[in-house]
Amino acid sequence: MKLIVGLGNPGQKYERNRHNVGFMAVDRIAERHEIGPFRRRFQGLVAEGRIGAERVVVLKPQTYMNESGQSVGEAARFLKIDDDDVIVLYDEIDLAPGKLKAKLGGGNAGHNGLRSISAHIDNDYTRIRIGVGHPGSKELVAGYVLHDFARSDYEWLEPLLDAIAESAGPMAEGDLAKFTAAVARRLGQGDEPDRQKPERRGRSQDAGDGPSATKPKRSRNTGGHPAGDQIAKRQNAIAENLRKWMQSRAAKDSGNKDDG
Repeated sequence: MKLIVGLGNPGQKYERNRHNVGFMAVDRIAERHEIGPFRRRFQGLVAEGRIGAERVVVLKPQTYMNESGQSVGEAARFLKIDDDDVIVLYDEIDLAPGKLKAKLGGGNAGHNGLRSISAHIDNDYTRIRIGVGHPGSKELVAGYVLHDFARSDYEWLEPLLDAIAESAGPMAEGDLAKFTAAVARRLGQGDEPDRQKPERRGRSQDAGDGPSATKPKRSRNTGGHPAGDQIAKRQNAIAENLRKWMQSRAAKDSGNKDDG
């Protein structure tokens, strides 16, 4: 059994906030796979069902983001679900809007929801990080994530939520590589959903990002540039002088032979 957790804040006030994209994702998963209905349990809203062959419990903690771990810990203990069978979907400001990454274990990166979960269960749960972008300044982060998505954001948000829901099978099976590849294909990104600027906190850079490992070769053609014209003239003069010297030397050698 898998425990699939979406993070967010309860209530209509926060419903369309960037911080609630985890709620949005698990709602879309539950709708697509006919999981439900949701009912109150474990200090949250819970629905049970199947994704493919996997039995799953979908949880939306109602404790507010900063106390999400209370709900997750209670559910995991009661249902006897191992930490590595817990999957958490949440907003990530250090990913570009519409990008997605998945990994087992890792740090909390300043996310209060993850910090709370890690205080109630071990750290070896799966993180599904949904990029919402960064406001550009640390001081603006709180207001940014607690603000509704802009209307233009839905152009990438809706297709991403649909892709996550459609690709939830391998996610529930624990095949994160297959899951992210499936999401990328559905978004028309091929097999490389994460091609972007390097993330903060020292994550590895994907191929093709940042400066090239090798400098481009310079063209040998110097035509049209004053410095190149001067170099070419000097090279031609040296070659001409060398040719004349060789001709003179050959004539002198020939004269010496005649004298002998």
